[in-house]
Amino acid sequence: MKKKYQGVVVPLVTPLTEAYRLDVAAVEKMIANLQANEAMPFVLGTTGEATSLPLSVKKTYAKTAAQLKSANTVLYAGISGNCLEESVDLANYCFDVGVDAVAATLPCYYALSDSQMKRYFEQLADQLNGPLIIYNIFATTRMSIPIPVLDELSYHPNIVGVKDSERSTERLDESIALWANRPDFSHFMGWAARSAYALLAGSDGLVPSTGNLVPSIYRDMLKAVQEGDEEKAYYFQNQSDMFGHVYQSGRTLGDSLWALKVLMQEYNLCGTTMMPPLQSLSKQEETQLITALAELVEKEEIQL
Repeated sequence: MKKKYQGVVVPLVTPLTEAYRLDVAAVEKMIANLQANEAMPFVLGTTGEATSLPLSVKKTYAKTAAQLKSANTVLYAGISGNCLEESVDLANYCFDVGVDAVAATLPCYYALSDSQMKRYFEQLADQLNGPLIIYNIFATTRMSIPIPVLDELSYHPNIVGVKDSERSTERLDESIALWANRPDFSHFMGWAARSAYALLAGSDGLVPSTGNLVPSIYRDMLKAVQEGDEEKAYYFQNQSDMFGHVYQSGRTLGDSLWALKVLMQEYNLCGTTMMPPLQSLSKQEETQLITALAELVEKEEIQL
């Protein structure tokens, strides 16, 4: 089913100068890399260190990405925060500068009941000048938005989809059964290890952080699914797993984002500066990462 919001959506890192400002030249390279591989950009998400960025950097990133998008690009931006009014203001700024859809997690300081979760997203969506995608990520919010709550919210006129990063195959199956045939509501898989499984089952799209480095893997995985080639889809799933392992294995989420930037720097996409509280790790780890990437690229014969 052709839906407005679907396909490969890459949650971009936030490239920073040493003065912690947005590296605009790097943004240009990163978005050009996505456009060459038929992937859509998602700025200000978890991979983009959004919770640590000052508002000025967030606004500059959204505006810069909007100025760079091509005619066939759908641009997504994260607006997550603990203050409803601030999230509304950022969202509507994003829409004003040309972002097509925004995404929001739950606020994550207080534990929320099901009814509080539902009311929060209703209050948010009611005040937006464009479409909202709900972002469920237990790893950072420490809360799981129940499927029945999401289903009720899916009928709100401004809520157009969900990005789900929770690691539950049962939850994934239940979600796809509910929404695969809904033309007005999209399901995006945020659990990279189940990308091929999700697409083959009927998910509408992927949001893989590894797409910052190798978006071609997910373009080709999606094409394989569209052609009904399950074996080929899982071939690309295996490649995704191997690249993800290089920068994620044995690291916290924050440290893996630095490691991803190290790998991207090897291909002249961005630098490695992190926004505090995240920090760069040792030169020894950097060297190990670069070596592991080179060995994998040579072994798999992938052109980056």
